[in-house]
Amino acid sequence: MTQLALFDLDHTLLPCDSDYEWGQFLARIGVVDSQYYAKQNERFYQDYKDGKLDIHEFLRFALKPLSEHSRAQLKEWHDQFMAEVITGQLRQKAVDLVKKHQDAGDLCCVVTATNSFVTRPIVESFGIEHLIATEPAIKGVGSDVIFTGEVKGIPNFREGKIQNVHTWLGEQNLDLSQLPRSYFYSDSMNDLPLLEQVSHPVATNPDDRLRQEAQKRNWPILELFA
Repeated sequence: MTQLALFDLDHTLLPCDSDYEWGQFLARIGVVDSQYYAKQNERFYQDYKDGKLDIHEFLRFALKPLSEHSRAQLKEWHDQFMAEVITGQLRQKAVDLVKKHQDAGDLCCVVTATNSFVTRPIVESFGIEHLIATEPAIKGVGSDVIFTGEVKGIPNFREGKIQNVHTWLGEQNLDLSQLPRSYFYSDSMNDLPLLEQVSHPVATNPDDRLRQEAQKRNWPILELFA
C-alpha cells in the first residue's frame, strides 16, 4: 500500500530560501529596484522566521515581477538563477534522503509556500515529480500566457498546506488518514499544522521554535546540513 513522503523545500532540502534568493537575484541583475527590493525582501524573510508573515502582502510583492515580463524572459532568468545560485546549494544528504523514499516506492512530493515558477525546476533537480506550491495566476493562451501577479487558489502556507495536500491526495484517489505511513520533513514552525497531520513528522534542520516543539513531542530531529 502507498506510503507518502512530503518535503518542505527551503531550509529543508535546500540550505537556503529559494524565494529570498530569487528576490536577491532579481535585484542583483537589475530587474527590480535593488535597494527597495532588498529591503522588503529582508523584512518579509524576517517576518516569516518570526512566524508573523502576512502571506497575502508578501505574495503581492513576490509575484509582481513575474507579471511584468514575458514567460520567455523569465525562463531565461530562471535558468541563470539555477546555474548561478541553486545548483551549488544541492546537498548530497538531501538528495540521498529523497532517493531513500523513492527506492522504497513511496509517493514523494514537495510542499512549499514558495511559488511554483521559482520551485518547479528546483524540485525536478531532486528527481521529484510532484509539487504542491503557491500557484501564480495566469491569463492568456498558448505562447501568450502571462502571469497576472495574483495567486490562484489557496496560498500554500501554514493551514493552506493541509487543504492543498488533501486536495492533491484526492486527485490521486488517496486519503491521508488511510495511508499506512506518511512523513513530512520540515525546518519551520510555520509548518506545525501539517506536521501534526502526518504519522511520522520529522523536524529537519529545525528553527529554534520547531526544535523545542520537536523535543517536547519526542519527534525525530534530522540535520542534513550540519
